[in-house]
Order: sequence, then C-alpha cells, then structure tokens
Amino acid sequence: MMKKIIFCAFWLLGQNFLLFAQVNFTVFTGKIPALKSASEHLFLAGDFNGWNPADKAWELLKTNDEKYALKKDLPAGIYHFKITRGSWNTVECDAAGKQIDNRLLKLSADTSVTLDIAGWQDNFAASEKKHTATAQVHIISEKFDMPQLGRQRRVWVYLPKDYESGKKKYPVIYMHDGQNLFDEYTAGYGEWGVDELMDRVSVKNQCIIVGIDHGGDNRITEYDPYDSKYGTGRGDDYVRFLIETLKPYIDTHYRTIKDARHTTIAGSSMGGLISMYAAVKYPNVFGNAGVFSPAFWIAPDIYKLVQDTSFGKSSRFYLVCGDAESDTMVADMQKMADIVKAKGVKLQNAPVVIIKGASHNEKQWNGDWTGFYKWLSEPGF
Repeated sequence: MMKKIIFCAFWLLGQNFLLFAQVNFTVFTGKIPALKSASEHLFLAGDFNGWNPADKAWELLKTNDEKYALKKDLPAGIYHFKITRGSWNTVECDAAGKQIDNRLLKLSADTSVTLDIAGWQDNFAASEKKHTATAQVHIISEKFDMPQLGRQRRVWVYLPKDYESGKKKYPVIYMHDGQNLFDEYTAGYGEWGVDELMDRVSVKNQCIIVGIDHGGDNRITEYDPYDSKYGTGRGDDYVRFLIETLKPYIDTHYRTIKDARHTTIAGSSMGGLISMYAAVKYPNVFGNAGVFSPAFWIAPDIYKLVQDTSFGKSSRFYLVCGDAESDTMVADMQKMADIVKAKGVKLQNAPVVIIKGASHNEKQWNGDWTGFYKWLSEPGF
C-alpha cells in the first residue's frame, strides 16, 4: 500500500511538473515584406502578453543575415499570436491585405519556428466595411435602457421569415455580444452570421433571436457575476436586466412562447460564462443555455454555484469549444459538464462538443451554430 501511495505522489508531481514546465520557444522570420524604415521594429503580440502590439519584452531582434529572431521561455501550453510593426495598424495580413487568423503555437517541448509574412496591413487601403445583416434583422433600439446597470445599449432582433404574415408564437434565444452576431459592419473580428444560418432553417423550426450589444470596456465585468482583477462583477445585474426589463419588453411587443422551456440564453467566451450562470441561477426563466468556449477560468466560483444550486434535471446545457483555444479550455468545460451530470441532468441534455483544431473566434462559433440549434430544437423547441 505504501508503495502505491509513493507511486501516486510521484505521478502527481510529474503531472504538475509537465503542467508548469518552462520550454524554450524560438521564432525566426523567413520571407517578409520590406519595412518602411530602418528604425522600425517587429513584435509578437499574443495571449502571452495581453495582445500588446508594441511590447518591448517581445521584440524580435535583427540577426546578421537581415532576418529577425526572438527567444523566450514559456510554460507548456497553447498560444495564439500575430506579428506587428508596433501597432494594430501595422499588423501582418495576407498578400491581398485581408486579415489573417491568429497564428497557433502548441508548446510541449523546446520549439523553433520560421515564419513567413505575406503582407503588412498598412500597405493596403482600408477595405470598406459593408452591412451584411439580412432582411430579418432589425434594431429595436440604439439606446435601450438598462436600469439595473445604469446604462443604455443597442438591442437587435431576428424575426422568422413568416413572422409578419402569421400569428404563430415563437421560442426566443437571448444572445450577448450583439455587435458580432448579424452584421459584419459592427463586428470587431468578424461576425457569427447567425442570421444567414437561421435563414436556412425551415420556417416551422425558426425562432426569435434577441442580441444585446456588449458594453465595450465594461464587457468583462458585465459578463462576470464575480469580482476579479478586472473589476467588480456586474453579471447578476446584467442578467436581472435581461429578466426584469428586456424579456418583459420582448414578450409584450413580439409573439413569444414565454416559458423557460422555450427560452434560451447563449453566448461565447465571457458570454458563455454568463449564459451558464443565468441558466443555473434562474432556471425558471432560461431553460436552455448555449455555452460556447466559456471563460470559466476567470470565475472559478461558477463551479461552486453549479454544485450548490438546485436548478432542476430538466435544464439543458450545450457546451462546445475547440481543442486549440487554450491549454485549459477543454478540461474546464468537461469539469463543468461532469458537475451538471452528477446533479442528475441527462447526458443528452448536457452534451460536450469538442471541435478538433478550432480556435477561439467567430469562425468557430459560426461553424458550431448548426449543431447547437439542431440540439436545441430536437425535443420540440
């Protein structure tokens, strides 16, 4: 027995060593477009330095062969980054001037990479942004009052194709980060394209979707029910706005099915976190939650809330993420799913979907939507 205990202790120590081990990362430039002056510098900007585009600690230095290089030590894990010349206006892009996906780096051992750069963003004229929202999308208000937060916010609504011609009542999905749901013009990093995806759904299976813009600098604290290094959590105030102010307005002005079974809350990242919170704390309002790439890491108290709350076996949670988002995303989401299922929620009511190779972005969430909506509507949503 003692040998077994000693073995387990060494095994756990080994696992912790692997988790926190520092590995060497060396990056070299390959082919790059000419810089505009000899005084310019190259930097790495990524989730390892807060996406700072001019971080001196992450500057690539010129080598003898007119290339650039940087050598750093990092904990083993998954990282995303881009190369800049000191600002986001001078970030790398493709050869046609279009934005590229973040570069992905998986570190498990000492690694050396050579990176070619196709173009610099400031070498191309800024592309004209266009509105892409379909005819089914409308803006309810540019300044919808949020008394629980003492703020105002733009609110969008997607209506089914046959809404104006019929008398049918519809389920409702409430979604966060409204800027990024329907319209490329307002999206900061590309849109989900929820409206185009919903336009393809058969009329009999469509629903109303309400999108609430995030609060810019207040986004993190509005979507976090707990205090963090980013400030005082206002997440419960935000959810109370949805319940006490916005939902009554939607139910009054639109033909909705009002009960929890037909009311869903959904979002990604911080929006995934607040969706999980809302569905657990207020199960009589939100019977379903679309939890996309949830930022559980910022609010570990969410696990205790789920463990300690009687939210009912009929509550439904769709948990989805990519396996290339971060070093802990999959494990954090699986931990939450295990807690939910241990409380009696059926397996089909809390699926865990892992998208191989997917990163943390709107492109992934667009691809995840069809599976989520199929799951949501299967039991007669």
